[in-house]
Amino acid sequence: MRLIGLTGGISSGKSTVSQIFTSLGAHVIDADVLAREVVAKGTPGLDQIVGTFGRAVLAPDGTLDRKKLGDIIYHDETKRKELEAITHPLIFQRFGELTQAAEARGEPVVIYDAPLLIERGLHRMMHTVIVVWVPRDIQIERLMARDGIDRKAAELRLASQMPLDDKRAVADFVIDNSKTREHAKAQVEYVWREILRGQ
Repeated sequence: MRLIGLTGGISSGKSTVSQIFTSLGAHVIDADVLAREVVAKGTPGLDQIVGTFGRAVLAPDGTLDRKKLGDIIYHDETKRKELEAITHPLIFQRFGELTQAAEARGEPVVIYDAPLLIERGLHRMMHTVIVVWVPRDIQIERLMARDGIDRKAAELRLASQMPLDDKRAVADFVIDNSKTREHAKAQVEYVWREILRGQ
């Protein structure tokens, strides 16, 4: 089985690219979905977060209030690292379980869709790395529009991730997502054909 890493950055359109891969028949494991699973209500992950950040990060129903937690970690590098120290090992463990299950089913290719793939060094485990790229100014504009935040707040969030130009430097394939969905789809179809050809 071949492991393909798919990454990008905030508002790069990685989720759109991931959806296109899925529509082509790819088996995609989404790190963001795993990140929500490992901190769901009643999990040890959520207990650890509450133990570190306090009950103020909980919603009234006892689930994690992601916005409250986000407001803390985006303004404090130390707090962000504390959160990552809790969640990343749990996410990686879950990824391993799902990958083993996919291999047991005979899946020829698994795509791991992870925003911090390169920052966490996980790209070294992958047979192929795909980076979804857009120019920084477009990334900022999309983030401002999506989250209703100002430029300063958008730049602060982007500063928590490796710049897309740096990620692009380690990619086997780059998807330019600065234009239309159709333009991105054509590139994804090409990359998927190349991946299947390389099995």
